[in-house]
Amino acid sequence: MSDPSAPGRPHRAVSRETRRAAREQRKAVKLPYIRRKLPTVELLSSEAVEIIEANAETILEEIGIEFRRDPESLRLWREAGADVIGERVRIPRGLARSLLRTAPREFMLHARNPERTVRFGGDATVFSPVGGPPFVTDLDRGRRYGTLEDLHNFIKLAHMAPAIHFSGGSTVEPMDIPAGKRHLDVQYAFFRYSDQGCEATPETPGHAADAVDMARLLFGADFLEQNAVVLGNINSNSPLTFDGRMLGALRVFAGANQGTIIVPAVLAGAMGPVTTAGCMSEILAETLAGMALTQLVRPGSPVIMGSFVGAISMRTGAPTFGTPEATQMIFATAQLARRLGVPCRSGGSLCSSKIADAQAGYESANTLLPTLLAGVNLVTHAAGWLEGGLVSGYEKFVMDADQLAMMQALASGMDISERGQALDAIREVGPGGHFLGCAHTQANFEDAFYQSKIADYSSYEQWAIEGSLSAEQRANKVWKKMLAEYEDPGLDPARDEALLDYMARRRATLTDAIEEE
Repeated sequence: MSDPSAPGRPHRAVSRETRRAAREQRKAVKLPYIRRKLPTVELLSSEAVEIIEANAETILEEIGIEFRRDPESLRLWREAGADVIGERVRIPRGLARSLLRTAPREFMLHARNPERTVRFGGDATVFSPVGGPPFVTDLDRGRRYGTLEDLHNFIKLAHMAPAIHFSGGSTVEPMDIPAGKRHLDVQYAFFRYSDQGCEATPETPGHAADAVDMARLLFGADFLEQNAVVLGNINSNSPLTFDGRMLGALRVFAGANQGTIIVPAVLAGAMGPVTTAGCMSEILAETLAGMALTQLVRPGSPVIMGSFVGAISMRTGAPTFGTPEATQMIFATAQLARRLGVPCRSGGSLCSSKIADAQAGYESANTLLPTLLAGVNLVTHAAGWLEGGLVSGYEKFVMDADQLAMMQALASGMDISERGQALDAIREVGPGGHFLGCAHTQANFEDAFYQSKIADYSSYEQWAIEGSLSAEQRANKVWKKMLAEYEDPGLDPARDEALLDYMARRRATLTDAIEEE
């Protein structure tokens, strides 16, 4: 074994540190959304797809979907030709699919920085961070309730991470703000601390209306009428139910020509059957009903077919992620969405692990790579997810973001340009030589391979000299450095003042508790 204290080692350590410092000084480049150059994987045979589609139509026609506490949605379905009895809506075979013909196959989601505008659909893949956890964790303070400061931190991290293209929804719930007024602070934070696109708050119709009104102040009412600038995430209450709050929010977003994502939260064995084909029939039925409703509200409004897939442990009842069954459903969701002609949302870096350990890494990888290969357009929960979605992890966030950049490099395909073919290098080196010093290597070595900010590729001795840090410990340093280097994108003072004034007026009318609106 070599001796770390042997002559020459300190010099090499300094040299390594110098090179590493030089690499880190290079400003991270924000990457545009992915245009996949990899063929999509179609897991299901034509026969399997047709069976799932037929079963979904049977569910809609014979069993039906409940649209609870929302008379307006029931009215729209009744006028469209559905059989409405009480709150149960039975949709004739083919009706929902025909209504979806007005939905765009692709659409742009405009950011206030035009360079960060993204496209949903086609060959585009957009990475978005974790959304919704009430807790956060880091190595310094452990697991705790999230605060408004934590929300700001995660928005800033997403703003800086090269391969996070879209800020997503509430990366952590600020539990120090009353629930009935929290949505105002959340929406303002996304508009203020990042200039890339984001989701809007959908907990109630009133919250959705506030988000749309704030977007109008930021982008202008005329621009909003013609362009999507926010997405509203609308969850069904699986199995086969939509509640009034979500339905009211859906109508607000679709009516304002803003994007909606229809997402059944189906965990196999709990909110869906224990079989993947059964779950997919249920998911397709629920998404068909929700997406068709957006077109009844406003034909042509943008909509995304979503799925949140996992299973439960048959021993404990706890949710599980990164399993073979969940992977099958990710592939199936994307394949079914392409046949419908709408963009798809699924996947992420999902795990059940409580910390950023090997379990978290394996489960997240088993979700993320299939998501890319499936051709998913919007990848939510792509960075920071822990504990089945209860926790946003600082270290997990930057570890995942590192993997997202790797996925982006993979999605770009193989370079077959003259540089990529490297025949000049092969001619120069010839038989029996090596490529370390050849001209082609010298010209391209800095950008030849993806350089992870988290992984350690050094020898054991060098790793020991540098503190024997785990990946999680290295990630702890990375997120702190990112926050220290955050550059405020700024906001037009007049628009900022208008947003703050709107928030003050709305706070005066809202209670601390979430109201039925």
